[in-house]
Amino acid sequence: MGGGEKEEHQNGQPKKKKKKRKNRKEEKPTISIAVAGSIIDNAQSLELATLLAGQIARAATIFRIDEVVVFDNKDVSKESPGISVEGDSENGESGALFLVRVLEYLETPQYLRRSLFPKQSGLRYVGLLPPLDAPHHLRKHEWAPYREGITLEEKPANSTGTLVDVGLSKNVVIEEVLQPAQRVTVAMGTSRHSDPDDLKKVVTSSHPREEMDMYWGYKVRYASSISSLFKDCPYDGGYDHMIGTSEHGLIINSSELEIPKFRHLLIAFGGLGGLEENIEEDSHLKGKDVKEVFNSYLNTCPYQGSRTIRTEEAILISLQYFQEPIKRATQR
Repeated sequence: MGGGEKEEHQNGQPKKKKKKRKNRKEEKPTISIAVAGSIIDNAQSLELATLLAGQIARAATIFRIDEVVVFDNKDVSKESPGISVEGDSENGESGALFLVRVLEYLETPQYLRRSLFPKQSGLRYVGLLPPLDAPHHLRKHEWAPYREGITLEEKPANSTGTLVDVGLSKNVVIEEVLQPAQRVTVAMGTSRHSDPDDLKKVVTSSHPREEMDMYWGYKVRYASSISSLFKDCPYDGGYDHMIGTSEHGLIINSSELEIPKFRHLLIAFGGLGGLEENIEEDSHLKGKDVKEVFNSYLNTCPYQGSRTIRTEEAILISLQYFQEPIKRATQR
């Protein structure tokens, strides 16, 4: 025999080697999108601003986006009076903060919204928006291995732990003792026939995705500038591949685009003046070329008929454009 590994034999036959089990599951790659909040400042009314936010939320959900980052532009924010509500500014709220609020509201299951979002005039038009219908937006009659819930002040009758409203006709009890009014992800058991009175466990919000590859909504993050978009990245090691999109970017067919294997991918969309203007107005990035800031700078819709593509349209077009390149990258 050569110098390879020694084969074990059993009953005269080569024994099959057991694959080494990994100590932990391989981390699933994440996809984030970043959008300039200044696009909201250009909306002509609160209703139109709300519809715009709804389109971004729908696109993020359709394409299983893990994180939506809304970055502000300090110069624009100072000049903007905020989103107009019946002629008055909404407490001087910037378009970016308004967009964050609507995105968070829409991502929240309907049965939790009243508890987590007190009535406020800035959300008066959200009822016009189509639902995201994400997997964690469950109805009362639907079973799933996980449900989103909110911890209650009321104490369980015959046990320690915490009562949680998970959108069912009966509240569940979790093992953990938690403060009221906290949003939690609850493991509901292995089947719909699990005893509803059994103690449940709280898991991380990423658990359904990591364990069962279930899309479980997007996180929303506010960044005060485009530089803080990168600096305050919540992932260890930051984004390892960053793509900027613009009509001035490089033209490559989607079928020919090669994205390297990544852990955390970021795709960025600029404001009215594009990413070039956002970078120029950021004091930490001033003087830098956009191609120095991003690993790739691409035009995802090179043969446009309209002179302008709105950001909400660019997000849908681009996320479809990146579907196959991302799939190839994650399969490497």
